[in-house]
Order: sequence, then structure tokens, then C-alpha cells
Amino acid sequence: MKPASTGSAAASTRASPPGLSDLPRPLPRRDYSLFTRVIARAFLHTVLRPMLWLLRVIGVWPRALTRGSARMHSQFEGFTPTARDVLVCAYFKSGTNWTMQMALQIAWRGRAQFEHIHDLVPWLEIPARVKYTVPLSDSLWQCCPTQLRVIKTHLPFGKIVYNDAGRYIWVVRDPKDVFVSGYHFIRSIMLGPLMPSVEEWLDLYLSQDAFYGSWAQHLASGWRVREADNVLFLTFEEMKRDRCGAIQRIAALLDVELRDAEVDAVSELASFEHMQANSRCFDTRGLSPPWVDARGKMIRRGRAGGSDELLSPQQQARIDTYWRAQLAELDCDFPYAEHYGGR
Repeated sequence: MKPASTGSAAASTRASPPGLSDLPRPLPRRDYSLFTRVIARAFLHTVLRPMLWLLRVIGVWPRALTRGSARMHSQFEGFTPTARDVLVCAYFKSGTNWTMQMALQIAWRGRAQFEHIHDLVPWLEIPARVKYTVPLSDSLWQCCPTQLRVIKTHLPFGKIVYNDAGRYIWVVRDPKDVFVSGYHFIRSIMLGPLMPSVEEWLDLYLSQDAFYGSWAQHLASGWRVREADNVLFLTFEEMKRDRCGAIQRIAALLDVELRDAEVDAVSELASFEHMQANSRCFDTRGLSPPWVDARGKMIRRGRAGGSDELLSPQQQARIDTYWRAQLAELDCDFPYAEHYGGR
């Protein structure tokens, strides 16, 4: 999409609902100076790398990172959706930004403009003090032509509330692709040269210390309510096969009737090519440490399949075996073999 400031000048260039000119200014984006990046890299090599080497020797690293992430998410105090709320519920690196873009553009009838998607979409579990997203308390939804509010979360039911009022888009992706996408993402936007080896990260992924919790628990919690009228259960792979079909199904869930031109607009704005070309609208907003350059790293490949770019056949089979067993323990009958192999 075309990045645009949210002032009255931008509002005057398109048909807009009343009040759109009153949208708040975008949240600040942090950019590091060259001097800061040089100092940070020196600190990385002289202090952080030796320290993490020692933590690895005593068995603390990288588990400390994933457990720290889990602690942050466990502090979430809960939120009860209302009739205006549309929750995009996707496990980490499962097509979250893509689905948010579809839902947001449907709610705004293909006319949502923003400098960053989180200027319009709250993130449920992110601490408010981080100032990364528009807060839940904001009344921005009143400017939306459909009066809907799209909300992002990576959390499963149990940590988020399911009720009949809200609407839920549940997205699942092949866990092998999730791992590959997540590995590249954490390395490129957070750890850089401090990133553990593929095998170390895989050991954590296939354990109770996965970076964003259990893939199987997330899937199972959505699968149990998939037939509810206010839940749309989608796989990343079917969305890739039929983007327009996914848009129509999301629109039906939202009770939004789109004209043909609006469907075309949403489809174009949600295309991989468009989102990659405008990746600054979806990036980490300058929250990455100064020793990495995360620009353009959020929208990487957008593929279904292809986990062999990073994983050996043995590692792929290990992922399939582990998550199928976890789903069985959860008494979840999601047809894993049919979708993701590993028979």
C-alpha cells in the first residue's frame, strides 16, 4: 500500500468516513545513527559474544531467551472481545501480517492507509509501555467505515477469551515452514551473529520452551471451535492457493459485502509483491538492536513449502513426528498428515 501520513491532507485525497482526518499521528519509529551502530557492534563482539558463550557452556543460553519470551506473554491479563472486534489469531510466523492486511483492508473496504500497520491494529499481548502498537483503549475503530477493529495476537485460547461476540480468524501453517521463517526472522531482526545454530534452535522449538509456546497447543485450541459461526479456520497453504477465496471468506465472517472493485483492491494490497515492496509498513519499527539491520526482513519469501532451504530431511521428519505426537496427546484430530505430510 502507499504509505501515507494520517493528517487531513491524506484524508482529502480519497473518499473517507467522517473523522478520518482526526486519526492520531503514527507511533514513533526508532532509527539508529551510524555512530550508535558502530559502538553497538563493538559491544557485541567484545562483551555479548563472550558472555553468551559462557551462558551456553553452563546450559543457560539460548533457553533463557525463549523462557523470557514466555514470561512476557504469560503476563497478559486478558481481554474480552466485543461485537466490533476481529481477532487475527496466528502462531508466530504463520502469516500474521498477511492475514491482518486482508482483514484490515476488508474492514476499510480496500482504503486503509498507514505508515505502519500497527498504527491501526492493536497487538493484544504486547506491553503498552513498548508503544509499538495503537492501544486497545483507542477509539480509532470509529473512523473505520464498517466500525470494525482488527486485533493481532499469537496467543491460543485459554490465554485469550473466546466468546460469541467477537470474531476470530485462526491461521495455521506447516510447522516446518514456521520454524524456517522464525529462524531467519529472529536472526535478522534480533540476534544477528548471536543466533544459535539451527540444531540448537530446533531443540527449543520441539520442547516446552518454544519461543512463542507450543505450535500444537495453538492449533488445537482453534481447531476445537472451528465450526462456530464466529470462527474462521484457515491454513496458510489454502490462502496461498486462493487469495481471493480467502478474502471472500474473511469478508463473510466480518459481514462485509465487498463490491468487485473492493475485492480487487484488497487482493492487490494483500499480494506478496505489494507487501514486500512496502515492507516498511510491516517491519519491526526500529525495535531491533542496533547491531542488526532489520529493514525489509519482515516480508521475506511468503512461500508455502520449501523448508528444505534450511532443514535436512531428517530434521523435517523430526518436526513432523514431534508435532503429530503432541496433537495426539492433546486429543486433536486435525489431519496433520493430509496437510503437512509426515505419515
